[in-house]
Amino acid sequence: FKEQSNFIRYPLNEEILTDTPNINEAATQLIKFHGSYQQYNRDERGTRSYSFMLRTKNPGGKVPNQLYLTMDDLADQFGIGTLRLTTRQTFQLHGVLKKNLKTVMSTIIKNMGSTLGACGDLNRNVLAPAAPLMTKEYLFAQETADNIAALLTPQSGFYYDVWVDGERFMTSEPPEVVKARNDNSHKTNFPDSPEPVYGTQFLPRKFKIAVTVPTDNSVDILTNDIGVVVVSDDNGEPQGFNIYVGGGMGRTHRMEATFPRLGEPLGYVPKEDILYAIKAIVATQRDHGRRDDRRYSRMKYLISSWGIEKFKTFVEQYYGKKFEPFRELPEWEFKSYLGWHEQGDGALFCGLHVDNGRVGGKMKKTLREVIEKYNLNVRITPNQNIILCDIRSAWRRPITTVLAQAGLLHPKYVDPLNLTAMACPAFPLCPLAITEAERGIPDILKRVRSVFEKVGLKYNDSVVIRITGCPNGCARPYVAELGLVGDGPNSYQIWLGGTPNQTQLARSFMDKVKVQDLENVFEPLFYYWKQKRQPKESFGDFTARIGFGKLKELVDKWEGVVQTPPARYNLKLFADKETYEAMDELAKLQNKSAHQLAIEVIRNFVASQQNGKSE
Repeated sequence: FKEQSNFIRYPLNEEILTDTPNINEAATQLIKFHGSYQQYNRDERGTRSYSFMLRTKNPGGKVPNQLYLTMDDLADQFGIGTLRLTTRQTFQLHGVLKKNLKTVMSTIIKNMGSTLGACGDLNRNVLAPAAPLMTKEYLFAQETADNIAALLTPQSGFYYDVWVDGERFMTSEPPEVVKARNDNSHKTNFPDSPEPVYGTQFLPRKFKIAVTVPTDNSVDILTNDIGVVVVSDDNGEPQGFNIYVGGGMGRTHRMEATFPRLGEPLGYVPKEDILYAIKAIVATQRDHGRRDDRRYSRMKYLISSWGIEKFKTFVEQYYGKKFEPFRELPEWEFKSYLGWHEQGDGALFCGLHVDNGRVGGKMKKTLREVIEKYNLNVRITPNQNIILCDIRSAWRRPITTVLAQAGLLHPKYVDPLNLTAMACPAFPLCPLAITEAERGIPDILKRVRSVFEKVGLKYNDSVVIRITGCPNGCARPYVAELGLVGDGPNSYQIWLGGTPNQTQLARSFMDKVKVQDLENVFEPLFYYWKQKRQPKESFGDFTARIGFGKLKELVDKWEGVVQTPPARYNLKLFADKETYEAMDELAKLQNKSAHQLAIEVIRNFVASQQNGKSE
């Protein structure tokens, strides 16, 4: 269908003009390349109420002020009143009716945005650290992400032909991007084709790339088809890149031939060669990745079948050079960039935790107010959070006050379990969902917190928890310490053994655990971790060390923990009227009493002081 579509135009260009609320199957497949999925509300029975989800493309999560305000408006005018921040640093806009598609798409395009290539069998959004740090390495990582995204953007004009009637908008590409794209000295291109890199068939499946700097694994670097790491000299001057290949999360239940995989080292290239190396890798997957069965079409299966050395040999033929040895890297760390930080140019940035990336209600209204009033640019993080950028020091206090009134609190006031948790949207709109994820995770996290308290774990003993409604793994549960993967109505497959820095694959521990029975698994696992862990040993490292045989035996024999009720002490708090009213308003936003919220604030403050945090 790709080859016969006139470069992703037909029959989509005709289907969007018909009076029906939906488009046909061929157009449904094509519209993915334009950054949209056809969906319907699976909570409703009877006639399907079709709508479309649109996904933007924002390399490194960068969102100009104008685009943020536009997306905020579109969500209210044509969507369901919310914006969804994704694990690939983009917006998702749900609930757009077919009759409004062209208006919404053209509005995004005319306001510094794009959805081109956010879905479909081509390069998706390129990840990069969302922190707007003004160091040479971070600036170079963002520049590289922008250039890779430009290199692999479709060139045939189908996107603009369909949504803005062929009108083109002025864009400027660095000359090195144009040169690398047009270079065919090693047979990477289709000569004289409107799509020199992709050709008529594009790629076998989706393709994902991330760029980062040493130590910063905010992007889950090893879960991508290509992971690119800036390598600098002793003065912090970027010299080149280490390249990982072969990561990917998607799999199919009960099919062992499908599996999640972490990327492995391919080699090092000088900085001036990175675009040629990327194109060579993409061309290898394009020409040799499987096209007979989409379940095995990701590049990870090609590398798993061939082995890294054979794969490298083929890539080097397209690259025209040998890869240099992989440079040594320090240990990876997960970095959230929540709270207040200095950018390095005199301005500040503020990272805000957004539960499951869903921006709506008072939070949405307040973010709009702050971003519009102070003319702020925004970045979306790979952990579904948002960063407000370019804040002057004098604005910090008034912005903090307004955000707190909307429940957007400093991370020290947010449960540590929530800070690292992620879930995909799943029901009601995702057609692939088997069970709940976004709508289910709030209750599951509360239940995990209750189990923590029951077995005697401390408040700041944290576990990285990720939940998906199906095995495709959009929230990357296969590198979480505790992954819950939907495998039936109201049931999950439980994965254990990932690490807090997302550098180790989890493994399947139990199948088809009903949501109401999760405590029967959580309680013995967390109790045993509390009793038998080594100093500072994470839950993921602990489960990997102990082994699944021992852990399953423990779960099977578990009879419950004998719980000694904690001693309780009366606590009286006195506050001025203004402070009490502010606390009471925040408590109501969180469905708590002012007393409950005050206790949580004190508990979090004490925990932060014990951890050596002063702010």
